[in-house]
Amino acid sequence: MTALLQLSRWIDALNERVGKSVSWLVLAAVVISALNAVVRKVFNTSSNAFLEIQWYLFAAVFLLGAGYTMLRQEHVRIDVVLSRFSKPVQIKIEIFGIVCFLFPLVIVVVDLVAPLVIQAYVTQEMSSNAGGLIRWPVFALVPAGFALLGLQGLSELIKRVAFLKGLVEDPTEKKVAKTAEEELAEAILAAEQKKKGAAL
Repeated sequence: MTALLQLSRWIDALNERVGKSVSWLVLAAVVISALNAVVRKVFNTSSNAFLEIQWYLFAAVFLLGAGYTMLRQEHVRIDVVLSRFSKPVQIKIEIFGIVCFLFPLVIVVVDLVAPLVIQAYVTQEMSSNAGGLIRWPVFALVPAGFALLGLQGLSELIKRVAFLKGLVEDPTEKKVAKTAEEELAEAILAAEQKKKGAAL
């Protein structure tokens, strides 16, 4: 179980890194959208590439962030039903859901989409819109995102089994991340304390 828990921590760290990285794509999409609007209004011109890259970025955030969402316990749950049972029963129901629903879904989606990605890459398929973008990168987001989700499902399965064995704390507790305001306040406080320390 120790090796499996170590694997679980590695998967968690991977999805944590991916999730925090793709969150910046939201800013990129907003900036591109704003620039596209300005160019369209000022110069009376536009490009389908600008529109499509926004869709690509949204797809990347949604798909690549799925594993991170599961890690943070922010996905849709059936707490109204589960809350009626004891914690061990809740964990067993979640294990059943991961094994019988999540894993098969991931396998089917990756199996169905991977050939489409390969075909789009080999043929260098382009968007049907004038000035549109190449298609295979956005197609590749689907199996990549589901693979990350499947890995996180494996991590959650390991943690739930370990919980039933009394080896870890409740894995269903939401991991509360600091807000941007809290991080800024801590940074300001640390800078003030550093100044005071230097003055002394």
